[in-house]
Amino acid sequence: MVRKSSIDEILNHWILAGSCILLSITGFAFLFHLEPVSAAFGGPNTMKDVHNWGGVVFGLSLLYSLRHYIADALEYDADDLQWFKVAGGYLSHKVTVPPMGKYNPGQKLYYLAIVVFGVAIALSGLGMWLMKDNATVMLLSHLVHSVSFIVFVIAVPVHIYLGTVANPGTFKLMISGTLPLDEAKRRYPKWMKAAGKM
Repeated sequence: MVRKSSIDEILNHWILAGSCILLSITGFAFLFHLEPVSAAFGGPNTMKDVHNWGGVVFGLSLLYSLRHYIADALEYDADDLQWFKVAGGYLSHKVTVPPMGKYNPGQKLYYLAIVVFGVAIALSGLGMWLMKDNATVMLLSHLVHSVSFIVFVIAVPVHIYLGTVANPGTFKLMISGTLPLDEAKRRYPKWMKAAGKM
């Protein structure tokens, strides 16, 4: 077996995912005035506190994730460009997918989007929470928060689908952090070579 994800990476991934899901549920409840959801949290005031502090957890977890992914997410080469040209092999099994490193360019761009819009949604949330008396801040914060929320409700379900149903076996990486050596060589040959494991 080969370790691809460290224990703290796995733990932080689940903190980030859990807080994101919690924020999405409470955010939808606020947006559409879903009384049953609000009642499940003990009322709108309690749900607001859960949403606000859940946002703090999400923001801190997002910042911590930078140590795991940002360096790889900012590195691209010719193989990444070719990956885009063949859509990663998702649209056809007849195309030749170029060798990949630890993450494919789709995963890299997804992460960068999560960082950008995650920081935006966190800061705008803080603005709405802590600067209620500033009309300009409130207006801009609501706009940024809403746009970022739309990005999340589109991107995150796609990420979950690609990490489970579309790629059998991928989900176990975020449980154990390991995968079989042969599979690692087949799926991440450039990373394995760089790590001296090939």
